[in-house]
Amino acid sequence: MAHQQQISLPAKLINGGIAGIVGVTCVFPIDLVKTRLQNQRQGQQIYKNMMDCLIKTVRSEGYFGMYRGAAVNLTLVTPEKAIKLAANDFFRQHLSKNGKDLTVFKEMLAGCGAGICQVVITTPMEMLKIQLQDAGRLAAQQRMPAVMSPTKLAATNTVLSRSYNVGPSPAARPVSATQIARDLLHTQGIQGLYKGLGATLMRDVPFSMVYFPLFAHLNRLGQPSRDESAPFYWAFLSGCLAGSTAAVAVNPCDVVKTRLQSLSKGANEESYNGVVDCVSKIMRKEGPFAFLKGAGCRALVIAPLFGIAQVMYFIGIGEFILDQSPFNYLSA
Repeated sequence: MAHQQQISLPAKLINGGIAGIVGVTCVFPIDLVKTRLQNQRQGQQIYKNMMDCLIKTVRSEGYFGMYRGAAVNLTLVTPEKAIKLAANDFFRQHLSKNGKDLTVFKEMLAGCGAGICQVVITTPMEMLKIQLQDAGRLAAQQRMPAVMSPTKLAATNTVLSRSYNVGPSPAARPVSATQIARDLLHTQGIQGLYKGLGATLMRDVPFSMVYFPLFAHLNRLGQPSRDESAPFYWAFLSGCLAGSTAAVAVNPCDVVKTRLQSLSKGANEESYNGVVDCVSKIMRKEGPFAFLKGAGCRALVIAPLFGIAQVMYFIGIGEFILDQSPFNYLSA
């Protein structure tokens, strides 16, 4: 097992990318449930809880309905996770003096830097993913006459209404992430893909500030000695615990981000003019517990995602791949 400080940058990028793909494939259905639960408003609940949402999604959309938006996530999760892990390690190395352990403050500072770097990829990825994930909820809401109003339906976002099965035409087909991105770029420019950037920073920066120091301390407990790495199972458990803790801690920011990035609205679902407006409206109309919507799902998503990431990162899959590459033999 390679020591953390000896892992090269290309290996870190490979490790983070593979971990992201494996993790997203495993937990994406729960992430879809999280998005739909967070977007529900009081008096318009279609799903009672996580299991109810999963069951209703499979019944109405089929098994592959649980993977709506997975393609864009799988495409962009590799650079996102690679940037996050590599940036954190980069900042840790530059903040470390003479190989000494970092203080908690410096660990949080390194995590902050990693969180800031990753939003370049995270914001557009989340923006596109959320539209696809929430389409089924809007379609299910349309089938409930007591909840939906034809007048309200006509007011749904023009970028999405023709493609998302939320309009009156049964022939409408689900839109792709590519089509959403093209429409947003055409109508709003690059800022359209970065809607909710502030809320994404509010979520990802504190998350990284909690996750990376917590993981480092938990993982250190499993090291047989200062010069030996913790076993892979300990790295996995440390990643799971640190990830779930950080996920729940920043869940209110994730709710705000999800609401701001949802372009298409159902009946009686308000639009928000920024973070402050979103927070005040949620607090006034739904109460403080609305900020905890999807917290359990988010913890279940993040825990294995970061557990797998840390196992890949510390076992050294990236180094093995680089050692077997033709470029390695040519340079030997």
